[in-house]
Amino acid sequence: MGSTVTPADSREHRRVRLRLPVRMRWTTPFGQKIELGETIDVSRNGLLVSTKESHSPGITLWLTFPYDASLSDGQPEILARVARSNEVLEVIRSTGAGENVPSASASEQERAAKAEQLAGVLGISAAPATFAVAFHFQEQPHASSNGTAGRHEPERRGSARRALAVPVRVHPQGIPWFEEAMTMDISARGMRFRSHREYALGDHLKIAFENSPSAPWHGDGEFRSQVMRIDAVPGSIALDVSVCRA
Repeated sequence: MGSTVTPADSREHRRVRLRLPVRMRWTTPFGQKIELGETIDVSRNGLLVSTKESHSPGITLWLTFPYDASLSDGQPEILARVARSNEVLEVIRSTGAGENVPSASASEQERAAKAEQLAGVLGISAAPATFAVAFHFQEQPHASSNGTAGRHEPERRGSARRALAVPVRVHPQGIPWFEEAMTMDISARGMRFRSHREYALGDHLKIAFENSPSAPWHGDGEFRSQVMRIDAVPGSIALDVSVCRA
């Protein structure tokens, strides 16, 4: 069944066919999950990625693009929301019909081999990609806002925050079981992270960075913090939790 082509692309930005590795990370009530995929096309505000797992529209993930499997740390992660998910072969037929796709270069083959090796270490399935998932990058709050007031109100924090996504382990004081979460933004005295647990205002938490050498907070081990604000994430059961270092 042939696809119809509209006179003008309804996307905000023009897309370009490009095959590059991408890592997807998302949090669940049972911990974090990671999948490696490959882009089908890219634009300034999103990616179309071939994946092994289906991702429901509206959920948020963190993308590393382009992803280099030879680097162990330091690759930025971008917050993105799933716009749609389709069968991958269906999308490739409609977008790539009649196009000659060049064979992979030696460097591309090497990257693919490293990605497969890393997938084995992480326990990621080596099954072929089945879905084509469209991701839209999420805009971060303006630096002049502290997330608790209107857009034009001045920053009330003692130190400026910056958008930063890094994995953290969080658990309430007195409870040893931690959850794996991702930060949304961070400052010298606090952070906001996305959680699948329920916390209450005033709760005392212990937070540890997954990779201590590159942690944005100086010091070793766990950091004591207090919950200052809790916000619901639209269309999700997750919560955005803001804490201040004790």
